[in-house]
Amino acid sequence: MKRGTAVATGCLAAGVAIGGVLWYPSLDTTKREAERPVDEAPAMSSPDALRFASGAPQLSFLESTKAELHAEPLTDALPGRIAYDEDRTARVSVPVDGRVSRILVNLGDPVRRGAPLANIEAPDYAPAAADVARDELELKRATQAFDRARLLCDGGVMPRKEFESAEIGLGEAEVELSRARRRQVALSQGGVGQDGAYVLRAPIEGVVTERTINPGTLVGPATADPLFVISDPTHLRVIVDVPEQQISTLAKGQRAGVEVDAYPGKVFEAEVTSVSDMLDAATRRLQVRARITNADRLLKPEMYARVLPLAPGDAQRVRVPNTAVVTAGVKNDVFVERAPGEFQRRLVVPSAQGREHTFLESGVAPGERVVVSGALLLQSELQGN
Repeated sequence: MKRGTAVATGCLAAGVAIGGVLWYPSLDTTKREAERPVDEAPAMSSPDALRFASGAPQLSFLESTKAELHAEPLTDALPGRIAYDEDRTARVSVPVDGRVSRILVNLGDPVRRGAPLANIEAPDYAPAAADVARDELELKRATQAFDRARLLCDGGVMPRKEFESAEIGLGEAEVELSRARRRQVALSQGGVGQDGAYVLRAPIEGVVTERTINPGTLVGPATADPLFVISDPTHLRVIVDVPEQQISTLAKGQRAGVEVDAYPGKVFEAEVTSVSDMLDAATRRLQVRARITNADRLLKPEMYARVLPLAPGDAQRVRVPNTAVVTAGVKNDVFVERAPGEFQRRLVVPSAQGREHTFLESGVAPGERVVVSGALLLQSELQGN
């Protein structure tokens, strides 16, 4: 009897324990379900408008930006690259044979016109300096002889013929010194070396962008590569290879927009300066060059670029990011944020589309805010309602 009672008591305890295990998870699940946020359905004031209450979770997925006016491109972006402006670039070589003894500037250093770049031990330069020194002494001797001859001639002691001979000698000495100095200056590119050493100088003002020499390098007029490249980085060129079918979109004096991968969404303004008269026989493309101002020095030579030929005049259209446009069949829609939490679907007509932006003929006014992140969410909310 006692044994049966014990067994019954054990079974009852086991049942209670199992029931407790089953009951507690059900409580926890119920609690989690109660704590889970419930999405609030947006209110619809019209078939194309949505209004969300303040703090609605959908708002955290939406982002908008202001639509702005921009010059409309005439065609899709053309491939191009950033290059030096050759009108503001000097590739510095050396006109005499010698050995580099000292380099005075580094890459990226700004230099003024005539600033020394390097010292070069040049045996051919020493005679030029010696000629200048010799002709200076000769001019001094001729000047003294002329002064004496003039005094004697004025006093009636020296014949006029000898005075005229001294005057001619002075003139010849001046000519010889001038010639020697011009040769020395030409060799030193606007400057004069010291102690017979040749000083390589900057022919223009700019920034040192390339250097191909080291101390001890042998250089001369036959050196293939320039020793230094000096350029003005605030003025660059854009070189565009235009396909034969799009030659008519670019002409001299036309404006163009330039985009690079380093600065998404930023458009630099350029002006076409030259259009080639000949197609490349291999690529069937026409080379076009444009001038671009780089005051902030954001652009760097050899960057790849996308060039957008712009319509002439002041014609502008509303431009929005491509992510703002929702395509459904043949229709294109944009969601406009009319007020905080209130959005309206607009039918738009694109006129041109680039890699990052779409230009609109109608549908959105300048200054209106368009949804650029979450437009598909708004589209689904409208369809769900």
